[in-house]
Amino acid sequence: MSGTEASREHLSQQIIDSCLAMNAQGINQGSAGNISARYRHGFLITPSGMAYDCLKPEHIVFVDLQGNCDDALNPSSEWRMHCDIYVNRAEAGAVLHAHPTFATALSCLRQDIPAFHYMVAVAGGNSIRCADYALFGTQALSDYMLEALHERRACLLGTHGMICFHDHIDKALWLGVEVETLAKQYWYARQAGDPVILSKAQMDEVQQQFKGYGKQPTKDSENNEC
Repeated sequence: MSGTEASREHLSQQIIDSCLAMNAQGINQGSAGNISARYRHGFLITPSGMAYDCLKPEHIVFVDLQGNCDDALNPSSEWRMHCDIYVNRAEAGAVLHAHPTFATALSCLRQDIPAFHYMVAVAGGNSIRCADYALFGTQALSDYMLEALHERRACLLGTHGMICFHDHIDKALWLGVEVETLAKQYWYARQAGDPVILSKAQMDEVQQQFKGYGKQPTKDSENNEC
């Protein structure tokens, strides 16, 4: 097996593992969602309609950035959203789309998630926007998504679900879980009243603080010695 074939198989297995984890963590049901990862001059994505526990690396489909696919299986019906993210957002290394319960419920109300909690900043801004509705699999849906993702890494999709991206599959999965957690917290907070919304200045402070969040000293740093 060549190095290219081996790297594709490895990345395909990572996609499968992330799909299984996505369902296990409760942010998706069945094969409704989809995950992709940037690969060479395109991306690898889950096939349309196949159960995740039946997937093997050879089932993961390659689509180029012009939307062409020569594989035996059809890509996810939502391949267009994934493709447009890779074309328009150079920093995107992986994309996750799912129908988690609370994010989807808010999307059916066409409501953004405002800065009710500082962790909203993980999506890249002061809110997680909700895109307008369009039929699944269409260019119109993808266009609305790109608008909602302006200066963001995640958004809700009107009467549909949510989508997010990051530079690596593991981080995309983490972000998907965070968005659903925030949607759930916002939903419950609203049952008791109107949540207090953090100001732009407060959220700007959070964004600044996030720049160093979770970063450990390098191996050469004296502070890293045991």
